[in-house]
Amino acid sequence: MTDKNIYKPLKFRLDRVVTESPLIKTFFMTPERDFEFKAGQFVEITLDGLGEAPYTPSSSAWVKDKMEVTIMKAGYITGKMHELRGGETLGIRGPFGKGYPIEKFYGKEVIILGGGVGIAPLRCLLLTMLEEAEKFKRIIICLGAKTPDDFIYKEWYSQLARIRNVELLRSVDKADASWQETEGVVTVLLDKLEVDFSKALAVVCGPPIMMKFGTLTLLKKGCTEQNIYLSMEKNMSCGLGKCGHCALGDYFVCKDGPVFTYDQIKDYPDIWI
Repeated sequence: MTDKNIYKPLKFRLDRVVTESPLIKTFFMTPERDFEFKAGQFVEITLDGLGEAPYTPSSSAWVKDKMEVTIMKAGYITGKMHELRGGETLGIRGPFGKGYPIEKFYGKEVIILGGGVGIAPLRCLLLTMLEEAEKFKRIIICLGAKTPDDFIYKEWYSQLARIRNVELLRSVDKADASWQETEGVVTVLLDKLEVDFSKALAVVCGPPIMMKFGTLTLLKKGCTEQNIYLSMEKNMSCGLGKCGHCALGDYFVCKDGPVFTYDQIKDYPDIWI
């Protein structure tokens, strides 16, 4: 964003809204001028007269004239977002925080482990990586949801499965008669991988309990602490490190993250709460 005033939102037109699941919607927006961000960074979305909240884009960082954000209904502002139908004007501040150091992923086997609405920021990362897919040795995507109906981006997965050097595995906590893939928590997918975990990079995003056990499983399988990247998006508010709401040990998640490696935060208590 070229505007020096970090408190002034850029205007975005809300083009359309797509329902992904009973509690999750994707918002397709067009900025009044090109808007740049890095995969893993977040923005503050302002609803005029109501307030603002932080969200991570779910679209590719290569696209500057459009942006998508996927939001789960969980509180006042998210509830008001879910009432929008398209045609409204939104304000966007940002981008804020530090994104994924994708250049460090080049030449590596990259494991993407996600669950629930945590798949949204991972979609941004994946779409960004796939623009230069030849630079990665292999991209292994492990995604989980409570039920088949709870998966977001349902039409996207068939596209992913056709991409060379990309492997997609999915699991659900509770399967129905139509489900032909894995049943169980998402971490069981890691048992199916033929990967040298000691040399691989892993990215984890999802509910706190999933991130905790996903990280512990990756460590047990040989991933190094500095090669596990976590998207610690919880508790952010102002986006500027002023309110202190997202303090994590010596860090502010909004300024120093939201992307951290496990070795950066492992010694702080209650990181999964």
